[in-house]
Amino acid sequence: MFNKIGVKVAVLVNLVLFIVIAAGSSYLIMQQSQSLENQLLERGRMESLIGAKQVGKILEEAIDNGVFSVKDAFDTNYEPIPGVDPPKFHTLYDFYLDKAILSIEDEFLKDPSVVFAVAVDRNGYLPTHNTRYQQPLTGDQQKDLVGNRTKRMFNDPVGLKAAQNQVEAFRQVYNRDTGETMWDISTPIIVKGKHWGAFRIGFSLDKTVLAQSKLKLTLIAIMGSVLVISLIAVFLVVSLVLKPLQELTIVAGELADGKVEQTIVPRSKDEIGELADVLERLRLSLKMAMDRLTRK
Repeated sequence: MFNKIGVKVAVLVNLVLFIVIAAGSSYLIMQQSQSLENQLLERGRMESLIGAKQVGKILEEAIDNGVFSVKDAFDTNYEPIPGVDPPKFHTLYDFYLDKAILSIEDEFLKDPSVVFAVAVDRNGYLPTHNTRYQQPLTGDQQKDLVGNRTKRMFNDPVGLKAAQNQVEAFRQVYNRDTGETMWDISTPIIVKGKHWGAFRIGFSLDKTVLAQSKLKLTLIAIMGSVLVISLIAVFLVVSLVLKPLQELTIVAGELADGKVEQTIVPRSKDEIGELADVLERLRLSLKMAMDRLTRK
């Protein structure tokens, strides 16, 4: 099979085609993966901006309505809640925020990529966590570490940088104490012109990677299908183009056997057509020579 020129040409063309498609696919996958990551992070950026503005507005409205004073809103006399580990605290405003911002924070979790969406003060104190992280305390430290994370002080290096950050959509990689790794995107919360803290969005890296993997598989499947179709198409086209050459090979064999009566008519003006013309002249020469020999 591989002795046939058509097969050789098809294999070589398809090999070049495979290299081109593979290189193009790799570039496209890389570009699309980066684009997807940028889109997801842009979504996280917008969510952190929106959350920060909403929480800042709620705190300012509470001050304006006399719910608590500006001083109370910036309360840092954290009152320990007894009998819990890790430690939890109350402030002069946390009970109000439990009612005022919980539904707002939970709204962000409708985005499947968001692990948490919370407001923290400048010291990393988190007065009100999302509902999913306010499960009843069980006394089992490991379960409560995951299920009840509200009113804790998140002053680890990443948490403190997020809390004290004064740049919009500040991004860090956060290794959460539950074992998860995610993007932490934070935007400062401003209350009455002062930096109160930050709104933090925990954006899942796992879901981002999963989305990128799905995109890669889709693109690979598409490119693979294109390659298979191209392979078949190239083989068929090469076979069709070389069919006249196969016919001329048969004719040349017949000439070698002394069959010189059948006229060879060129069907094209390309190299195969030129070969047909040469074989026709060779046929005529052989026929004339054979006729002379016959007369003698």
